[in-house]
Amino acid sequence: MTSFTQELWRSIDPIYQAIVVHPFLVGLTDGTLPEEAFRFYVVQDALYLQDYARCLALAAAKAPRETWCELFADHAKVALVVERALHESFFAAWGLSPDKIAGTPYAPTNLAYTSYLLRVAYERPFEEVIGALLPCYWIYWEVGKHLERSGSPNPLYQKWIDTYASEEYAAVVQAVLDVADQVVTDLPESRRQPIRTHFVTTARYEWMFWDAAWRLERWPV
Repeated sequence: MTSFTQELWRSIDPIYQAIVVHPFLVGLTDGTLPEEAFRFYVVQDALYLQDYARCLALAAAKAPRETWCELFADHAKVALVVERALHESFFAAWGLSPDKIAGTPYAPTNLAYTSYLLRVAYERPFEEVIGALLPCYWIYWEVGKHLERSGSPNPLYQKWIDTYASEEYAAVVQAVLDVADQVVTDLPESRRQPIRTHFVTTARYEWMFWDAAWRLERWPV
């Protein structure tokens, strides 16, 4: 029997296939990605994670089970502490201070993506919040495993790949997938459909996020 999360993944297969052939990700493994594009991505991702952590905290607050509350509260902390430590190691190599990062404007795609996540997290029920948050977890895991097969000649890029291909990260994602499957058990179709909509929407934003970094996206006016 197909699980709800398996159904969700099938719905974004064309998006995922577009992600893994995007020149940003191909450039991570063959080493051709300009470091300027990777630096743009990591800085924007640091800004993104601040809002993502807030969304995880809201998911924890709305969770109908104590174990799920603990799970997402812990993930909110991880998003801020562990991910920030990873990024700060990159920033140190580039000579970028925390003040410099905090003063960087959100790129248009990043602002649109985080605004969407925050709106869903504040306004919608728990299961819809999980649907919106899940692509960030899951696509990074799948991308990490995909890129690990080739590796990268650039130690900086390999470090990033290793993070998302790790068993530790896999356990984090699997825990959220289990929640996503369990939370829909008794939900009517009318409450499942918004989850699918959020999942596809934020999966699209994941492709757009890498594409924005590849283009060094700026505000047009």
